[in-house]
Amino acid sequence: MTTQNEWVFAKGALRRGDWESVVDDELAGWQHTGLRVAELGPGGRLPLPAAGVERLVVPLSGSFMVEHRVSGALETTHLAGRASVFDGPSDVLYLSTGASATIEGEGRVAVAEAPTAEVHPSRHVRRDEVPVELRGAGRSSRQVHNFGTPQVLDAGRFIVCEVITPAENWSSWPPHKHDELQAGQESRLEEIYYFETAVERGLDGPPQADPFGFVRAYSSPAGEIDVLAEVRTGDVALLPHGWHGPCVAAPGYDLYYLNVMAGPDPERVWHISDDPAHGWIRATWEAQDVDPRLPYERRP
Repeated sequence: MTTQNEWVFAKGALRRGDWESVVDDELAGWQHTGLRVAELGPGGRLPLPAAGVERLVVPLSGSFMVEHRVSGALETTHLAGRASVFDGPSDVLYLSTGASATIEGEGRVAVAEAPTAEVHPSRHVRRDEVPVELRGAGRSSRQVHNFGTPQVLDAGRFIVCEVITPAENWSSWPPHKHDELQAGQESRLEEIYYFETAVERGLDGPPQADPFGFVRAYSSPAGEIDVLAEVRTGDVALLPHGWHGPCVAAPGYDLYYLNVMAGPDPERVWHISDDPAHGWIRATWEAQDVDPRLPYERRP
């Protein structure tokens, strides 16, 4: 018997040391993906000890210096960041399995992780190299930054991207799943959602504004899950299995999420199956334009 929203964690509920949130295999039932989120003040510094995981450092707000070491060689990479996650792509840094690192800077930063013995070279992906995809149409329009997908990044296990959903729009839609191995059709992937919310771009909200969105997931033959939750900046949702979608941006409030996916399959690929009750909706996008508010780019 599953409990509603047992896989959703409010900001700080997964705190560990200097990290605001940590997701790893210390959580019961979790094994293929990881995430760390922290906010650094002036002079902030966070160590990432060497471990059997590959990592992707993603500035959420602010810019960062990352000092990293692989096989004795020390390198320093400057990550040109952004004012917020709603200001276009950021530089990201892929850290090879076994690399140690130290993050320095001021702002919010996320580190995606996946356990793997595979070793791929560390890589600085600059923001002008990040493919920006406008997915869907009409009220299903959203913006995807594909900096950690197989087509862009050579990695061992994980697939990482971020999604911006403008106010009133739905993303992660139609509902879909990736919890059964069906060669060429569906892959098995755990998934982490890390959320941020903000007053809709172009609006001046009052001080008491409370940006939020919603996330939904429900049971599939692979397992029980029941999620229908409000989410705000710093919240985390974990999807071990099941149909998931939509993520809904409330009127007046934009919604962002960072996705980290990985699984046990031999191939690193994102193959999904739509819920047959709702998959037909994709065809309706052909007669609609993409939301003219997109893309959200870097503000002057």
